Amino acid sequence: MTESVPRSATRRLSIGGVPLGGGAPVVVQSMTSTDTADTDATLTQVRALADAGCDLVRVSVPTKAALASFAEICAAAPVPIVADIHFDYRLALGALDAGAAKLRINPGNIGSWDKVDAVIDKAGETGAAIRIGVNAGSLEDDLAARDDLTLPEKLVASSLRFVEHFEARGFTSIVLSAKAHDVPTTIATYRALSHELPHVPLHLGVTEAGTVRQGTIKSSVGLGVLLAEGIGDTLRVSLTADPVEEPPVAWGILECLGLRRRGPELISCPTCGRTQVDLIPIAEEVERRLARVGKPISVAVMGCVVNGPGEASGADVGVACGRGCGLIFRHGEVLRKVDEDAIIDELFAEIDQL
Repeated sequence: MTESVPRSATRRLSIGGVPLGGGAPVVVQSMTSTDTADTDATLTQVRALADAGCDLVRVSVPTKAALASFAEICAAAPVPIVADIHFDYRLALGALDAGAAKLRINPGNIGSWDKVDAVIDKAGETGAAIRIGVNAGSLEDDLAARDDLTLPEKLVASSLRFVEHFEARGFTSIVLSAKAHDVPTTIATYRALSHELPHVPLHLGVTEAGTVRQGTIKSSVGLGVLLAEGIGDTLRVSLTADPVEEPPVAWGILECLGLRRRGPELISCPTCGRTQVDLIPIAEEVERRLARVGKPISVAVMGCVVNGPGEASGADVGVACGRGCGLIFRHGEVLRKVDEDAIIDELFAEIDQL
């Protein structure tokens, strides 16, 4: 395994005021799925993504017709906007004029180097960052044809080529991604990039990860391994779903690793033959209500005295259930016994006091 370099070693950037890299909190991103030319629909989705936990939101700019709306979106959005550009470098220039805080481009499909250079120079003038996005499915022909290189080696070689060109031109506000749909390839690639380009902030993602269930599993494994090793400055969880589904998964990964905390943590046991209440709907209702609680607290819902409050004594508040009843506790100290049908309300009465 290639030795990784901690994220604190990467260059610190500011993306529309959001710090990224250099040990800053890992930045959560997603991308709109609306027609960018529909300003109202896109802004509605941007706001929903911000409410769901996005620090940055990416918006596609596929046509000239989208540029006018993109300017309005940038001006009204509650978070900095990243322009996603492919093929036409003029759209990248227009997006920068429209207020993009950052571009996402694949230099390999923008065209000749003079077109790439025009984008680099314009970004330098406007103060925007650029994410160099290398993908397994769109490698340059000369690299794709090489049988002597593994896919991670091809992705790293492509990344090095582009980063070296950008830096030789004096542009250093770079974020780098090198994505694949395969988890082992993703892990191997980012480990190598962290070693080869320790100063460049890395955008993590398992591309085309799948629907909510499969995509959550693949992203949690791939991104979790890398983040735990100190690799990665920003991430997007890519799901074939409403994009609002993505930020909670990203936050869940970060919270599980102790890297960031946005809201409550639910601790609940898997149930067993000792459980003497209908625990699953209780836990589900607690989880639903906790979605409206902005406090970074831990809440335990335990099915029997074996698992609580002893095993959950570190929770800020919780319940340990018995036969048709529950013991409400705080930091392991039992406060009172309540009937089963009062468990949820009594639990939230304690949560409201925290």
